[in-house]
Amino acid sequence: MATIRFTEKDFEVFGIPTFPERMQAIKEQVRPKLTALGAQLQPSLNELVRSEVYPHVAKHARRTVNPPPETWVAFGPSARGYKKFGYFGLVASRGGLHTRIVVKDEAENRSHMAKLFMDRASALAKVFAKQKLARYDRWDYQGVPESIKPTAEFWKSVAETLAKKTGGLDVGFGWPVDRAVNLSEQQVLDAFAALLPLYEITRA
Repeated sequence: MATIRFTEKDFEVFGIPTFPERMQAIKEQVRPKLTALGAQLQPSLNELVRSEVYPHVAKHARRTVNPPPETWVAFGPSARGYKKFGYFGLVASRGGLHTRIVVKDEAENRSHMAKLFMDRASALAKVFAKQKLARYDRWDYQGVPESIKPTAEFWKSVAETLAKKTGGLDVGFGWPVDRAVNLSEQQVLDAFAALLPLYEITRA
């Protein structure tokens, strides 16, 4: 399969200090690649999840002062938007590329998701025992987060977080810049496949 075709200069965009200049560089340099990747990956992701997913490239419309530390293409179950659902994200940052499963605090059915994560905590611990899973909710946007131990207790803590009024989920895999520039489409799809059990919980 084809390479993803990001370059070191694409990641340097996130080091631009001012809002207008960084946003302009994201729009001109990074967003077109994410848009193309959304269309490129969509058929394979549809096959992976056995239903339709739709790509949505981040616009950062709410930002007016602070420049975005990352940008992404999200894949969710609705053509109208993605933040009300759990979704896959292919994310570019100064630190590299990342494949993630994300649930925002505005997502619907978080209490139901919380129950499922609690019920399946032990099973998820076994599924991810050998995976170098990282959490992104406490990340400084530099490099790639350190791997965590996805134990049953970790998944129970995810359930407890989702049950809160403003709780969410953001975990996945990352490649630092020196590896991201040589990343293949198949590697990205393999990473999303590894995250599929989590996506399925958000859709159950």
